[in-house]
Amino acid sequence: MPGARIASGDRVTLRTVEAEDVPFLQRAGANPEIRSPLGNPLQTREDFDLADDDTDRFLVCLDDDGGPGGADGDDLRRIGAVTADSMRYRRPELGYWLIPEVHGRGYGTEAVGLVVEHLFRSHDRPAVGAGAFEHNDASRGLLESLGFVEEGRRRQFMFVDGAYRDMIQYGLLREEWDDG
Repeated sequence: MPGARIASGDRVTLRTVEAEDVPFLQRAGANPEIRSPLGNPLQTREDFDLADDDTDRFLVCLDDDGGPGGADGDDLRRIGAVTADSMRYRRPELGYWLIPEVHGRGYGTEAVGLVVEHLFRSHDRPAVGAGAFEHNDASRGLLESLGFVEEGRRRQFMFVDGAYRDMIQYGLLREEWDDG
């Protein structure tokens, strides 16, 4: 069963990632429709360090009926993950993905918004950051819809799908989120 409920929105629930969730994360991360836009390498079970206290990991879940995961965790469907790295520093960096069959339905925007709200409510941080490859229009649109502002570009940041790709860096200040 996935871990404790952290937050619920209208359609998704965030839960803590537990050891039994690693096979889902590993299978999804091996999917080229997820891995390629993120630029992530394949990961083994050992690559998932759930004890890393500098990273907060959230599982994005739905009920079988498409709504938020139930209070007891029964009948829920894992659809993705959101991470917040560098939690000890002044600016956590977000990473996120959803399984391809739920793309384009707004679940990602809701899940990332819940994580941003959780981070600003639970941690004294002035800003949250995130990166998206220049060619990943969906990810860039998600961040911009939540109020993230483009702050810079890392040119030829990573080799993805046969070419070096630019990474666009985004940031969201606490006061921008509070005003939104």
